[in-house]
Amino acid sequence: MSSVLVIGASGQIGKQAVQKLLTAGHAVTALVRDKSKIDDLNDDNLSVFEGDLESDFSAALKGCDTVVFSAGSGASTGPDKTLLIDLWAARNAVEYSKAAGISQFIMVSSVGSDDPDAIDSPLKPYLVAKHMADEHLKQSGLTYTILRPGSLTDEPGTEQVQELMPGDKEARKIPREDVATAIVYSVDNPKAHQRIYGLFKGDQPLKSVIQ
Repeated sequence: MSSVLVIGASGQIGKQAVQKLLTAGHAVTALVRDKSKIDDLNDDNLSVFEGDLESDFSAALKGCDTVVFSAGSGASTGPDKTLLIDLWAARNAVEYSKAAGISQFIMVSSVGSDDPDAIDSPLKPYLVAKHMADEHLKQSGLTYTILRPGSLTDEPGTEQVQELMPGDKEARKIPREDVATAIVYSVDNPKAHQRIYGLFKGDQPLKSVIQ
């Protein structure tokens, strides 16, 4: 079992990932800006590190061997926060992980981050930030897993997915819970090393896709 740092642990994916990682028997450090947002999580294997992603948060990695970056600037913020969180904080997390000798880095990215120019959307600045963060991770020398989910929904997870992006735009969706489960299946899993997964609702068992 791993000691996992979840960056963005109070977010909608991050919080579910923390719960699922604890259930799977991992020790978890939850990095949050406001620890009151996860007061409802109680477990002997849970530690909470309160920190700001726009400052030095390298101390949060102490004692961890796996890092999950699931933080995001949020839809209500501007391009400045997109740069500072989705790109620069992700870049810093990678650099801190290199210095700390982290065994695996799991990045929650986005559909479209492989080629932001291919999508005519107001989300392009976000996709550019995600693209640059992904590329920095790929070139870092770290063992990585990159998850690129489609449009996120709050439906219960089904653990039925497909990796290829559907042709129908309305079908390019995935429950947040399934992304959190994909994070858990990626930890301590050599088959997920140096892999990039598209995640969309489909008919393949999620566990078999990742493992």
